[in-house]
Amino acid sequence: MAATLTSPELTRADRCDRCGAAARVRAKLPSGAVLLFCQHHANKHEASLIEQAAVLEVSSAAQ
Repeated sequence: MAATLTSPELTRADRCDRCGAAARVRAKLPSGAVLLFCQHHANKHEASLIEQAAVLEVSSAAQ
């Protein structure tokens, strides 16, 4: 996961769609859907997201 955020920076209010922890990664799917993940869930689902041609944006706070 090397891309940095090109959209607005994630804030403390942005939460992981899987567990509610602080979001560190934004996944933009080709359908236009946007998913937010904590680092743990981003790592867990990274291969599947890449397979679906999702664009992964990592918050600079997570690097």
